[in-house]
Amino acid sequence: MAFSIAEYSNRLIPVVSSIGQSSFFNQLMAFLKKLTPIDNAVILYYHQQQPTLSYNDLPPANRPTHIDLFLRGAYLLDPCYRAAQDGHEGFYRLDGLAPVGFRKSEYYKNYFRHTGLIDECGYLFQLNTKVPGDWLNISLGRDEHHHRFSLSQQRLLQDIAPLLQSLCQQHWQSTDHSQHQDDDLHRHLSSALSHFGRSVLTEREAQIIQLFLHGHSTKSIAQKLSISPETVKLHRKHSYAKLDVTSQSELFYLFIDALSSMRPPFGGDPLEGYLETKT
Repeated sequence: MAFSIAEYSNRLIPVVSSIGQSSFFNQLMAFLKKLTPIDNAVILYYHQQQPTLSYNDLPPANRPTHIDLFLRGAYLLDPCYRAAQDGHEGFYRLDGLAPVGFRKSEYYKNYFRHTGLIDECGYLFQLNTKVPGDWLNISLGRDEHHHRFSLSQQRLLQDIAPLLQSLCQQHWQSTDHSQHQDDDLHRHLSSALSHFGRSVLTEREAQIIQLFLHGHSTKSIAQKLSISPETVKLHRKHSYAKLDVTSQSELFYLFIDALSSMRPPFGGDPLEGYLETKT
């Protein structure tokens, strides 16, 4: 769908006028939805702590459950969050960010699948170059009742990425974020993920378990670590026995429950304190 410069400019006026105000993201999404069909969207701030939900118009039926699971620690396994940590910036398609095996991962089965989306694209914008942890994720979805984003729609969304990033950065700079400076729970959760299983497993076993949690398949883990798929399976078998789980689903919930049970002082493998309470 083509727009004249006048139409485009008129639709931008409410967005620009709302910079620094609570209505900014509502106006931004109204602008995007007039440009291309978008069924629903989620906008998240990635700070130096747990993500902050800034906009969410997913169907309300199970929304609280999904968001609660996400913020309890599942976001650490999200491909978009991982991409931001790796410095990916600009327009993205989820299929381009997600590892091989993502749609078979427990994160996908227990969280993403229940959003009802069949396609997702969006933007990752670094908001403050002086604070590397400040990112914005604008996730745009199409649900099962509609088609996936077409190539022309993706090109349009990609073309306006610099404009959107500038608007979001101006909004960020106009908003007070001082309330986030003392919250270091996210840092503890991130550390917990990197140490998950290391008090029980060997270094290689812990490495493989973390890759499974991130959504990698046996084949992609084997390629990433330059070992055979059979070796990956053997390490997984030994790890499951040590962790007293029998499936990837149980592993996923062990990870979430261990994070949720963390208490000060934080540090090391979250399974240490968690397993002590289970014995």
